[in-house]
Formats: sequence, C-alpha cells, structure tokens
Amino acid sequence: MATKKRSPKTTTKTSAKKKTTSKKSVAKAAAKKQAKTAAPKKAGAALGPYTPVVRAGDWVIVSGQLGVLDGKLVSGGVAAQTAQAVVNLKNQLATVGLTLHDVKKTLCFLTDMDTFTTFNEAYVKGFGGSRPARSTIGVAALPFRGAVEIEAWAFKPVR
Repeated sequence: MATKKRSPKTTTKTSAKKKTTSKKSVAKAAAKKQAKTAAPKKAGAALGPYTPVVRAGDWVIVSGQLGVLDGKLVSGGVAAQTAQAVVNLKNQLATVGLTLHDVKKTLCFLTDMDTFTTFNEAYVKGFGGSRPARSTIGVAALPFRGAVEIEAWAFKPVR
C-alpha cells in the first residue's frame, strides 16, 4: 500500500490497483465523451482546436461551419460557400441525430455585407422550410479566407 498525503494532518492509503482502475475509468469516460462529440468522416474534421458539436442539456451547439469541402474552401463565391456551409451544418447535426428542423437559432458571419442578398438566397434554399431565428453579422475576416460562416443552436430534449 502507498500512503498519499491529502493535507498536513490527514493521510490516506490507496493501492496501486485502485489507481490503475481509476485511470482506466477516466480513460473510458474520456473515450465515451469523445465518441459523443467526434464527427464522422462524412461530417468533416474540425479545422481547429475546438469541438464541432457539443450537447449542453437540451441544447446542441454546432460550431461555425465554413464553405469548406475536403479541407479546402469551395469555389463559386458566397452562394457556393453558403450552400456548402449548410451541408456541413446538416452533417454535423446528423452526428448527434438532429436535423435542420431542430435548429432554433443561427449566427451567421459575412465578410462583405454587400453579399447579403446572395447569402440569404442560398441560406433559404439550404434550410428549406426551416426558419430558425437568425443574426447575421459583418466581420473583417474568417478562417481560410472564407466569406461565410454559420453557427447553429438546436434544441432536442434529452430523454
């Protein structure tokens, strides 16, 4: 048995076996958490140090999606980038069993607000009959020199 000091006045005894079991259960929990948030190849890997999809109670938050396919920005300007960003959003939602109809709010970023009409047409087409609340913000730049990014908040009660 190893003795571990917890405070100047208190000591506890733990066995090496318990520590191993503890490490295994921590690793198992981490793997389970990763499985819940990891996106399959279809959804595309995260383009940075963040989790693409996170559940927080009844809410599911999808990190901003760019018009990227196979790690590269699609050609065709704002319309094509918006269409691809919506496809990427759909794919991320699918990893946790949700659809665009579960989305209650989107936050959209454009690097040129003069392209809002083109963006809006592609957004409406991509979202079909779904009309979540939305904010659209003009920004100076986006990763990968993208013109469009779409973040989404979906609501799906945990059962």
